[in-house]
Amino acid sequence: MTDQLELKASLTVTEAGEITGLAWPFGSSDRVGDVIEKGAFDTTPATLPMLFAHDQGQVIGVWDQIAETPEGLTVKGRLLIEEVERAREVRAMIKAGAVSGLSIGFVTKSAKPRQRGRTITALDLHEVSIVAVPAHPGAQITSVKSVTSETVMENNDPKTPANAPDIDTKAFDLIRERLDKLEAKGNRPGVQITGPNPDKADRKAFVSYLRRGVERISPDEIKALTVASDPNGGFLAPEEFGNEVLKKLIEYSPIRAYANVIQISASEIKYPRRLTGTAATWVNETDARTASGMTFEQVTITPQELATFTEVSNALLEDNSYNLEGELLNDFAESFGKAEGFALVKGTGTGQPKGLMVASGITEVKTGVAASFPASNPADVLIAAYHKLPTTYAQRGVWMMNRNTMAVVRTWKDSTGRYLMLDPISANAPTTLLGRPVVEMLDMDDIGAGLFPIIFGDMSGYRIVDRIGLTTLRDPYSLATVGQVRFHARKRVGADLTNPDRFVKIKVAA
Repeated sequence: MTDQLELKASLTVTEAGEITGLAWPFGSSDRVGDVIEKGAFDTTPATLPMLFAHDQGQVIGVWDQIAETPEGLTVKGRLLIEEVERAREVRAMIKAGAVSGLSIGFVTKSAKPRQRGRTITALDLHEVSIVAVPAHPGAQITSVKSVTSETVMENNDPKTPANAPDIDTKAFDLIRERLDKLEAKGNRPGVQITGPNPDKADRKAFVSYLRRGVERISPDEIKALTVASDPNGGFLAPEEFGNEVLKKLIEYSPIRAYANVIQISASEIKYPRRLTGTAATWVNETDARTASGMTFEQVTITPQELATFTEVSNALLEDNSYNLEGELLNDFAESFGKAEGFALVKGTGTGQPKGLMVASGITEVKTGVAASFPASNPADVLIAAYHKLPTTYAQRGVWMMNRNTMAVVRTWKDSTGRYLMLDPISANAPTTLLGRPVVEMLDMDDIGAGLFPIIFGDMSGYRIVDRIGLTTLRDPYSLATVGQVRFHARKRVGADLTNPDRFVKIKVAA
């Protein structure tokens, strides 16, 4: 048997998701005889999670106005219709009349037995749920009380004793914590985001971090940012930011597009390099064989640190229409690109990568003419350099020179009057010289006495090692007195020549 409750519950909702209702009426008992007295809700918190059908996995809103009135416990809240799809569905069900009930979840603190059931004088209210009509039959949640309009309640077993154990409160604490995060997210001001994948959580979190600092972003957003441990508080830039910086680096340092680039997780990486190999000799059938062996050396590449910082005023950080991400992107990309590009060509190897032109062991071809190339047949030097390499390496090789040298080489012609350097035949094709691509590298030498303006080779013999991607550190304290925030950026990269036999460089005679 079930008992008919008095018609005291009400539930309304607006298009914006604002919802009001009577969660528990005073002056009547539920079907097992329990009565909640006025004043029992005195310790109710200011806000409570709004669930659907007491499902902890369906947090759909927040109750932010909870009060006792002469009629009973009145609640007012809002569905998170912008953030939670289920909340939009529940709003539609309420407006259609498919859902019209409220149900409370609580833990009893003080109660007195009565002829049938209990009189509850104090309780801890943990949640208020929106429920369908009628309530689910056979539900065993003994501390959940339901009220609906014109509804027969089919709740827990009427034989459940009055001293049945209360429900575990840990689950509701988890719900409240999750709801607080959703509410904090919903209250944040909007941020305009440019670039690919603007809806991705890591990019949104990164912008929030830049504008407001780590103290004002949620733990979930910190988790989205933190990829590598940094005891000084560094946060790895989101993937989109890192990829864009890499594209900018290629503009300043095209060597990255051709070299052997790898990512490592240790402080250094070692490569064995064979110096000599076994030697076979001709022998007669019964002659003694001659022993031979291989010798090796070891190449160690250690990532070095590259760093810069820029300063932005608090006014710009607070202006959501300002393209902060693009400004920082261009600033970091330019400084990192120029510094890395120079190091990959001419770096000393001490505190910075070892540049391709500084590494030892590369074969040299000299022009034979002081401070220039031969006037009559300048291309002869290029042809000699090309044929210094084994065929396999030459067929994969590229020419590297700066723009000034390219301007000189472009004027050279063969015996039939054809230019040696040919412009691309399509948008995706490279400029070629003797059939191989030409790569413009602004940090190469100009043509001059004793300098190396051109190098040719297979770039797989030069290794670039990235230890960690671009990281940023927000410092709001150092310049706080002048209304500015300082952003530090750093990365670790190393490089060295691993196969000098795959290159040849041209030296201008002194």
